Amino acid sequence: MRTLIYGFTVSADGYINDRDGNIDWTDPDDELHGFHNDRFRDVEISLHGRRLYELMADYWPHVADDAPPIERDFAGLWVNKPKYVFSRTLTEVGWNSTLVSSNAVETVRRLKSEGDGILEVGGANLAAALIPHDLIDEYQLYVSPVILGGGTPFLPQLEKRIPLRLVERRQFATAQLLRYVTA
Repeated sequence: MRTLIYGFTVSADGYINDRDGNIDWTDPDDELHGFHNDRFRDVEISLHGRRLYELMADYWPHVADDAPPIERDFAGLWVNKPKYVFSRTLTEVGWNSTLVSSNAVETVRRLKSEGDGILEVGGANLAAALIPHDLIDEYQLYVSPVILGGGTPFLPQLEKRIPLRLVERRQFATAQLLRYVTA
């Protein structure tokens, strides 16, 4: 069974962006960026919601040749990584992506059962659809030292508790990683 990881940089009060949708406060230092690059190499398939896919597709395939090497590295990884994009409004996707407009929960259950690698989910709305069905195996919070006071929450409102077990804590210059697995 594949492991499904949900991770994001979050504010100290639990938001992945501010009230205007900005993520300019999430810029990683080189150590954290390199960590993300190495972690992403181990991901077999990346699952994206529409908004995150559009944000990523607007930037990563177009990284300039004179961009820092760490950014060029991630750009190559992202473009070539198999991706499933969950959207009812998009009509096409590029960069090694498969568009899924049907039931996200059933599609993710199938993808988890078809191998033993790592899946990652990107996009708070997509994750919110999967979390109540116990499909997330690991949560990675990169807590940034900022309080936003509003925005898109990392986690949705839930009907029940989800017990977690802390398996890693790591300090970077721009964030602290808290990695939890479901208990």
